[in-house]
Amino acid sequence: MKAIEITQAWNGTEKCQQCPIRDLVLFADLKEDDFRLLHLPINDLELDKGSILYEQKDEINFVYTIRSGLVKLVRYLPNGSYRIIRLLRQGDLAGIEALNGSAYLHHAIAMQSTSVCQIPVKNIEQLNSHSSHLYRQLTARWQKVQSEADIWLADLTMGSSRSRVANLLIYLADSRPDESFYLPSREDIGALLAITTETASRIIAEFKRAGALNTLRHTAKIDKIKLRHFQQKGD
Repeated sequence: MKAIEITQAWNGTEKCQQCPIRDLVLFADLKEDDFRLLHLPINDLELDKGSILYEQKDEINFVYTIRSGLVKLVRYLPNGSYRIIRLLRQGDLAGIEALNGSAYLHHAIAMQSTSVCQIPVKNIEQLNSHSSHLYRQLTARWQKVQSEADIWLADLTMGSSRSRVANLLIYLADSRPDESFYLPSREDIGALLAITTETASRIIAEFKRAGALNTLRHTAKIDKIKLRHFQQKGD
């Protein structure tokens, strides 16, 4: 993990104001006067694949905005296996539970090369105390977390194995319309969808034979029309 500290002269505010995904991130609604309330530097972090952003129960000092890449939220089970609770994509907020004073609930791990902004919780507390512009974005982030949890429950952990894998591929593709997207490993697909690695491998191979999925290393493209055919099929 590489951290690039933004100079104290502008405490990260200039870069936040010029951020190309600012409309998607936590500070989207801030005005110029609000940025003057940010007294602690906001760091850029560059994560390699497999880098740990934070671990469950770590001391909470920061929340993180995903600028690019993909992060998985992982919970390890007593038997040594793991479950992936959620995927975080561009514009998502990692460690949002920090804003409730809770410990981190999961391990956050980069699934590919990923860029994030490390935002001190004290900056957010300061803004909440002196500005009303952050409230709408915080509310929107909590609602998005709830919405994503509903999607995970309804589409990605229920129904047939084929349907779950098809739903996951469509979900991943929706973040990059008409472009290739990152395809998780078969182990991670299993951990995401509560199926075995072997089942994930078998279904991926079936989709490829049917022309519903094309892969190149860890990237993929789908044919949604063909893939939707599998959403209704049983195991």
